[in-house]
Amino acid sequence: MSHTFENTTDKLYGLGRLAAWHEKVRQAGFKAFNMVVCSIQNNGETIFNHFDNRSTNAPAESFNAKIKAFRSQFRGVPNVDSFLYRLTLLYA
Repeated sequence: MSHTFENTTDKLYGLGRLAAWHEKVRQAGFKAFNMVVCSIQNNGETIFNHFDNRSTNAPAESFNAKIKAFRSQFRGVPNVDSFLYRLTLLYA
């Protein structure tokens, strides 16, 4: 499935491949994939925008991880303004 996203820019082809994968999962009865299937159904339009501009949300995820690490390191930040100020000093 990953090769579909790497090697084509055709949304319909990608959608067809995803539908085929979903059918295999459904027939196999893998209940563990229900959450994945639900996420894909709820966010499909956003996921398939990858075919248009070949971008991912990796930079946003990386920044979110940095914020979480900062937040866990400085639990004693007295208020939101102070937290945002310190965060801006580090990452802006």
